[in-house]
Amino acid sequence: MDLFGNLWLGLQVAVEPINLLYCFFGVFLGTVVGVLPGIGALAAISLLLPLSYHIPPTAAIIMLAGVYYGAQYGGSTASILLNLPGTPSSAVTCLDGYPMARKGKAGVALFVTTIASLAGAMSGLILLTLFSPLIAEVGLKFGPAEFCSMMLLGLVAASSMSSGAAIKGLCAMVFGLLLGMVGTDVNSGASRYAFDVPELTDGINLVALAMGLFGVAEVIRSVNSAETQRKVEAVSLRSMVPTRDEFKATVKPMARGSALGSALGALPGVGPSIAAFMAYAIEKRLARDPSRFGQGAIEGVSAPESANNAAAQTAFVPSLSLGIPGDAVMAVMLGALIIHGIQPGPNLITEQPNLFWGLVVSFAIGNIMLVILNLPTIGMWVALLRIPFAWMYPAILVFVALGVYSVNNNTFDIYSVAALGVMGYLLMVLRFEPAPLLLGYILGPMLEEYLRRALLISRGDPMVFLQRPISATLLSVTAALLLWAFWSTLRSNLRARKADRGNTPDLAMTD
Repeated sequence: MDLFGNLWLGLQVAVEPINLLYCFFGVFLGTVVGVLPGIGALAAISLLLPLSYHIPPTAAIIMLAGVYYGAQYGGSTASILLNLPGTPSSAVTCLDGYPMARKGKAGVALFVTTIASLAGAMSGLILLTLFSPLIAEVGLKFGPAEFCSMMLLGLVAASSMSSGAAIKGLCAMVFGLLLGMVGTDVNSGASRYAFDVPELTDGINLVALAMGLFGVAEVIRSVNSAETQRKVEAVSLRSMVPTRDEFKATVKPMARGSALGSALGALPGVGPSIAAFMAYAIEKRLARDPSRFGQGAIEGVSAPESANNAAAQTAFVPSLSLGIPGDAVMAVMLGALIIHGIQPGPNLITEQPNLFWGLVVSFAIGNIMLVILNLPTIGMWVALLRIPFAWMYPAILVFVALGVYSVNNNTFDIYSVAALGVMGYLLMVLRFEPAPLLLGYILGPMLEEYLRRALLISRGDPMVFLQRPISATLLSVTAALLLWAFWSTLRSNLRARKADRGNTPDLAMTD
């Protein structure tokens, strides 16, 4: 009864005209920000922060939150159509979403991402509603050792995302780790791998890395290829709806991605990007034919999209109930709360029930608004593919440059994205997948930070990772994944050798 009473209270707050207005404004702006590559929710929320001073606190938080999860919807659009991740978490959508667009399935891919995003968001909201206190309690049990083990698990899973040889995925992941070490050491303050370049002391820009590896590299590849303008059929509502087989193939990955994203998003320090990458890795591991991934597998779109949207909803659990921001966006959101005199923490739900439950119900309303906004505009977005390549590619490069420059207002980032684009093209030629590299870059600094904390607390004793039950369980899963990867590679190599022997003609017979 308390739950229904709280939801009724939240509904009363969420349907107030001013809250509905700012909810719509937030999700609409978030969608636009997600579609435009390189800008991101962080820049948009930072720009809107001064505006929030002049409106009621609940409406302000609803608006800023709408920008955050609205960007998750819009980020997949540029990923699918142009191979440009609108947000870091949508980078993994490029792997199969863009090949689907090249096969004439852009409408289906955008439709599936919209439905998967709604399913993931709603499952995250259910988890947020039912288990917020329990999730907060579990989150408190995660210490440095547990987080370090979880990051290691994510990195091992990343090596399985490469569509080629597993060793190439592992090498790309290690290279991403090295790129993540560029910058200033947090503990000592010493500069690492900056090569006396002042701009590198802050590290390599994540937006520049994602844009270079996916967007600029794809432009270089297309310009150097003999590819002609592909014919784009008129998109009708019927052509956007997936077939029965395609819909059947998305249901289970969507459910698994939603569950994984909901669980990971509720952990402090784990954002939608990690959830999306891990969901993709799991689906590829469970697939009967992993070679389909990277070639336009619809599961490679639905699973990460549902995961990152579920994580975007449950990311508010540690932020609101523990006062621990999961990422930079959540840190800005907490700053907005504090500015309005609202102190995040375990007492927020009891002290500010109108705000908390109004925010939860507004999430559901905002996600429904996003579906209504996105489905009718799919045809408009697909029409972008009719633009001649000679016009599209310069426009893409301009958007990339503007998006990267807007993050730090630094021209060095434009040079960085150009250099990273050339590197991404070379990796593409050598058949290295960029996704493990990007995840290694994201998780590497976090892994190093938690490893140092764990060893500092245990006074240098590495057994702390095995003495803590959660950490030991995660390490066991990591070891099992490594053994599974080794066995799968060995089995596929044995099958290939047998097939080669069977196809080899008998020399005696030919003589």
